[in-house]
Amino acid sequence: MSQHQVTTRQRRNVVLLDLDGTLTQSDPGIIACATKAFEELSLSVPDDQEMHRFIGPAIIESFRRNHMPDELLDRGVEIYREYYADKAVFDDPNNPGHKIPGRLYNSVYAGIPEQLAALRADGLHLAIATCKPQYQAEPVCEHFHLDTMVDGIYGASTDNSRIDKDQVIRYCFDSIGFDADAGDRALMVGDRWTDVDGAIACGLDCLGCRWGYAEAGELEEHGAYRIIDTVDELAAAVNDYFAK
Repeated sequence: MSQHQVTTRQRRNVVLLDLDGTLTQSDPGIIACATKAFEELSLSVPDDQEMHRFIGPAIIESFRRNHMPDELLDRGVEIYREYYADKAVFDDPNNPGHKIPGRLYNSVYAGIPEQLAALRADGLHLAIATCKPQYQAEPVCEHFHLDTMVDGIYGASTDNSRIDKDQVIRYCFDSIGFDADAGDRALMVGDRWTDVDGAIACGLDCLGCRWGYAEAGELEEHGAYRIIDTVDELAAAVNDYFAK
């Protein structure tokens, strides 16, 4: 092939989007399922402030942080996943009288579909990168039609070999053939310290989202490069980043 016949691969700008607390308001289902796990193991349920810290990290890490005995951790995760994925025992706030599993005890933040549409229209590659197990994340995204708004969904593994955000980001990059040497760029978008730390571990910046579950000062302390307050700022902030 002659030099003139060589074609260059188009550079991609990839937006990695956290799910819980960034795209969806998921605390009702996550907290309800985690509470079931503590109750069924006859353990004290943490207070409300601590339960809200469950949104973001892998569930086993949150159980460990709240002193669930090591010998009960696997069973705790199993109970959580049963209620989250399968057991329809929670009242659907959008359909009174109808019972749903924890994963659907959830809602998409107002304005998110419009912001994702704007980013896609600008030619950005959108990938959901979540510490939620992939087999749980995909049905949630399908139920709320988020799967039609992004180019891929990447989550944690069920065997705990891929549970941290940096591991999920690398899994996503491997899956899409991300190549920084070829000019690809990426930005993490998330609401918790896990998103910021995961991005930094992969050499990326993180755009912090104030509407999620971060505690006061959390995103700043962990080094988010910029923080936005409302959903309607998302597309403009992402485009500003890639315009640099």
